[in-house]
Amino acid sequence: MSGNEWESHWSDFYEASQVNPAGAFRLRLLVHWLDRTVRPASRFLDLGSGVGDLVSAACARYPGASVRGIELSATGVDIARRRAPSAELLQRDLTEPDEPPPSWSNWADVAVCSEVLEHVDDPLLLLSNAKRFLAPACRVFVTVPGGPMSEFDRHIGHRRHYSRQDLGALLEDAGFRVEQCDAVGLPAFNLYRLMVIARGRKLVRDAAAGQTASGSLARVAGKAFDAMFRLNPPLRRGGWQITASASIAS
Repeated sequence: MSGNEWESHWSDFYEASQVNPAGAFRLRLLVHWLDRTVRPASRFLDLGSGVGDLVSAACARYPGASVRGIELSATGVDIARRRAPSAELLQRDLTEPDEPPPSWSNWADVAVCSEVLEHVDDPLLLLSNAKRFLAPACRVFVTVPGGPMSEFDRHIGHRRHYSRQDLGALLEDAGFRVEQCDAVGLPAFNLYRLMVIARGRKLVRDAAAGQTASGSLARVAGKAFDAMFRLNPPLRRGGWQITASASIAS
């Protein structure tokens, strides 16, 4: 996606994103990893911080940590600043080779890159540029979608989906040491994704119109899937949500 397309994305789909049960499921995965990783003086960076879901949660949950986010979209940065005023946000295209601001260079010792790599033509370039913001011992958690693409995925600019092996190989090529790579969410997340695929273009129209947030049927379905996600067994294989923890290879 280009910068202009991302501005349109958050303008059209911000409301729908806030009631998406898959987003809440993913946020719980991220927070679970951060709970085991963040220390009181940690410097946490969200690479592709969107509208600030994770940075706002991190500011509230880890008051002793420094929290920053990098986001391509000016609209996303503006929303995130309102939601997390104590976080530092930087608008930046991580596919461009610009040097980080001096105070951001080699800064983070904990980082997340969630649902970003599937949107770019050259994810290896993005990861290579992102490493300039990371301290030598930085721990990183990455999520990408797996399984088949939906019409909604294509509409919001997904270039590809990943397997565990794909993501692990990409991170190694970018100079990270992969600690664990999983395919989580079976069966609930996969069932949700199948529903999204079945809805096709209608979901795109409804989301842009805000109907996924306001419709009573959508609310009931969202709550039902959220409950299923919370009860889902912690399986590490077969799910269509791909995750990896890694560190910078020495």
